Amino acid sequence: MSPVSHFWELILGTFLALLPIINPFASTPVFLAITEGDSSRQRERQARMGCIYMVAILVLSLISGTFIMSFFGISIPGLRIAGGFLVAGIGMTMLSPVRPVAQDEKERAAARAKGDISFTPLAMPMLSGPGSIAVTIGFTSLAKHPLDYVAIILGILVVAVISYLVLRLSIHIVRAIGVNGMSALTKIMGFLLLCIGIQFMVNGVLGIASDSELLKEIRGLRVK
Repeated sequence: MSPVSHFWELILGTFLALLPIINPFASTPVFLAITEGDSSRQRERQARMGCIYMVAILVLSLISGTFIMSFFGISIPGLRIAGGFLVAGIGMTMLSPVRPVAQDEKERAAARAKGDISFTPLAMPMLSGPGSIAVTIGFTSLAKHPLDYVAIILGILVVAVISYLVLRLSIHIVRAIGVNGMSALTKIMGFLLLCIGIQFMVNGVLGIASDSELLKEIRGLRVK
């Protein structure tokens, strides 16, 4: 594989992996609710800053991913399996949401009481939650050269731009799609997440099976 094709594959892979997890379309009704009473300019600013914070959080997770893995002794297959469980769990939740309405109302009321919601709850955890952070750290296993990190960051930026546009046009999107459309879109994103999570776990298991040294460590043997 040529370096150019690998570069573009990393951008596309980052985009396809993060967009269903971040799912800005599902955040539009909540974004409208917690910015109720704000002007169009204030909403635009909140959306812009929220996406900037999201990029900062994910890029920091990417850069510190290798250090975190080595510090805690986490193997790449182990990270993929754990991340797969987490992403698949988020996908299952999106397919069959059972969150109490009262809890949602409390969180929205708390968000409305804040003057600035761009960092929390918009950037964290709505846009860059545990799932997107885990996937971003997992991409460190695919980055072998500094240019690979640039490709992943570009993929994050593409998702951020789309998220900003979706949030900025949230009023029109909610009106056009409607409640049923938003629910159907969330379920589609949830199914994609479930597939991505299972694939992560499969890749992790295959990584363990192909790594004889790791298998020996798991069995409690020391490789000399």
